[in-house]
Amino acid sequence: MINGKIVVGITQGDGNGIGYEVIIKALADTRMSDMFIPVIYGSSKLFGFYKKQLHDIEQLNTNLVASAKDAYPKRINIVNCLPDNVFVEPGKATPESAKSAMKSLETAVDELKAGFIDCLVTAPINKRAMVNEGFGYTGHTEYLVKEFNAENAIMIMCSDRLKVGVVTGHIPLSEVPGAITEDGIVEKLHAMNSSLERDFGILSPKIAVLGLNPHCGDGGLLGHEEQNIILPAVLRAQKEGINAYGPYSPDGFFSLGNYSRFDATLAMYHDQGLIPFKALSFEVGVNFTAGLPVVRTSPDHGTAYEMAGKDMADPQSMKSAIYMAIDIFNNRISYDRLMENRLVEEKKEEDERPSNKPQIA
Repeated sequence: MINGKIVVGITQGDGNGIGYEVIIKALADTRMSDMFIPVIYGSSKLFGFYKKQLHDIEQLNTNLVASAKDAYPKRINIVNCLPDNVFVEPGKATPESAKSAMKSLETAVDELKAGFIDCLVTAPINKRAMVNEGFGYTGHTEYLVKEFNAENAIMIMCSDRLKVGVVTGHIPLSEVPGAITEDGIVEKLHAMNSSLERDFGILSPKIAVLGLNPHCGDGGLLGHEEQNIILPAVLRAQKEGINAYGPYSPDGFFSLGNYSRFDATLAMYHDQGLIPFKALSFEVGVNFTAGLPVVRTSPDHGTAYEMAGKDMADPQSMKSAIYMAIDIFNNRISYDRLMENRLVEEKKEEDERPSNKPQIA
């Protein structure tokens, strides 16, 4: 924090996508600077280029800094971590834009580890282009899991009305059945349960678990994963103190509004969870990586090359990602303080409890 204000690091993402547009539109809201100190990792040149493409954006106060530790309150701080000759081609996936996205992310993560920023919001990237340029991960989540040694992290898509996590993330659909295990489901349920309590302040959360096959396998007619893997995982999680229920058939679960009876839903694979989530919460959806020792959120949309440079992108998801990062950061402080006070009280009660040991006369 700087002067009591949370410092939010924001990566530029793919510079040829809509990242800068949604960042600029979000930060143009003057109320934002009252809540936190923004630090963009990217290029003042690209920031200026995209700002010129936008209408109805008043003068923005920017500040160039070498590091977030030098960030200035009431300003949009920019860490110029890209070359001065960086080139922009809106709407195109290029090697240069991929390399710039990688550099922006790496610099921001280094500063997050150093404590110069309090939380991280990542703008969309082109995963294929970055992998082509040597990025050894299938997305932000996998990269951050490795960087922070968080083995049991989980991607949770969040909105006010819906929270959806996934057991398997960015893997081919053909590999999903083999990646669904009882241990894996239980681990994700523990990660989701802990996040709902610490990050969102939900006491004793209820979690719905979806099946894998159509109609939950129809008693084994359409698959055995529900009977052999998913149900045993749910029952085991219940014994371990988690309010998990299911498995539920995915096709009717969201359409009938069953999700509203639960605090969160655990899907078996990426599209099973993200398709209904984006259908119900796309404009305000946030991608949150739970289980990390740091806070990271992202808008739930992609680079949207077809909109880049055309002043068409809606910044609401970026705003939601920023707000949620701040809320989760504050929630963790409150939760950890509560747990610390509880331990102190329990220790005090234990010390004051009469001893059963025989007294020596």
